[in-house]
Amino acid sequence: MDINKDLWELSRIVFSYPAIDNHAHAFLREEHKDAYPLEGLISEAQGGPLLRDSVHTLACYRATTQLAKLFGLGPNADWEAVKAHRSSIPYEQLCKICMEPTNIQCILIDDGLGGADKDKMYDYKWHDNVAYSPTKRIVRVETVAEELLKRGMDKQIADSNVTPSDLFKVFVREFNTFLKTSAADPEVVGFKSIACYRTGLDVTTSQDPSAIERAIMTMLLVYVAKHDLRLADKPINDFIVNMTMRIAGECRKPVQFHTGLGDNDITLNLSSPSHLQPLIKAYPNTKIVLLHSSYPYTQEAGYLTAVYENVFLDFGEVFPFVSPDGQREILRQVLELAPTNKIMWSTDGHFWPESYYLGTLQARQALFEVLESSIRKWELTLPQAIGIVKRAFFENANRIYNLGLEPRVQQ
Repeated sequence: MDINKDLWELSRIVFSYPAIDNHAHAFLREEHKDAYPLEGLISEAQGGPLLRDSVHTLACYRATTQLAKLFGLGPNADWEAVKAHRSSIPYEQLCKICMEPTNIQCILIDDGLGGADKDKMYDYKWHDNVAYSPTKRIVRVETVAEELLKRGMDKQIADSNVTPSDLFKVFVREFNTFLKTSAADPEVVGFKSIACYRTGLDVTTSQDPSAIERAIMTMLLVYVAKHDLRLADKPINDFIVNMTMRIAGECRKPVQFHTGLGDNDITLNLSSPSHLQPLIKAYPNTKIVLLHSSYPYTQEAGYLTAVYENVFLDFGEVFPFVSPDGQREILRQVLELAPTNKIMWSTDGHFWPESYYLGTLQARQALFEVLESSIRKWELTLPQAIGIVKRAFFENANRIYNLGLEPRVQQ
């Protein structure tokens, strides 16, 4: 056995095999390409911590070096130089520079990000321009629920007939119809919940009609006063998740859950996927995808993936938000227990094409280094390692989301 030859072959596969990005968001439109601080590439922080502190992280230092190399800048280019240079590149060319090296074949886009600024982002189908296979949608259910509830509230207010029980009945009917229609749409390959951001992952599987009605009344009062709605009442949020889980299971569509890493809107101790255990048991026929490596609760996620047939683990977003050593450790934790036919990769790319580039490059680097170490220790054979790579980057997502794709392998 020539270990150097094996490692060269592993490197070739890791850095060239086509990838399905199983969780991402839309690019900013060209006219809005500078709408958000570029520091969002390397941190989930906001405000002062984002602009002042994130640039002093190992994640930023590494991203600076990698983007400077991509843009052909000198080795001493700093973060400000990278930002200045990328602003001088025509947007179409910037997208091409960043996306061509990724070898992303297909992107599954959660197009519910953005809120009031959603018009600053491209439609999901635009992303067919930057991948080889057609882009597919992931439907964010809380965004849809908010839109339906707003519409119902506006109608009741206009009719001077504000009745929480009637509002809820109409909402249930319309949300049920929407979920089933979406599940039947070939463009939609799954659903996503951001309950983690709103009320936490400790989702109850039992429903209390009186608590739901009280929550609806509270939401109505707030909406009348502020004419704004944000789902942050646990009875309603839990109801939406349960309804989604039931219909998704019936229609054989996966449900993604934001877990772990997020901005300061998250209650960290409620972002552990371990809180989802009752929900996992209650809906054994519904596939659940735990997003973002569940960091810093990766081991909990690996455990759930190992012992429940319907649970899968995405190792994304930690590229490029976490340091290189941290990324390798997270991947090792993913592989501690999780079956390698149940792990998937994503960029969590959003707004900037650079987020896709860094998310791809760093994930490939980390996976190669972890598998290389195992081969050197005689813990893995080359065929086993290559199998892990192909499953993690392409085959698992292709199967779980029923995409029916053939890998576009570069010659």
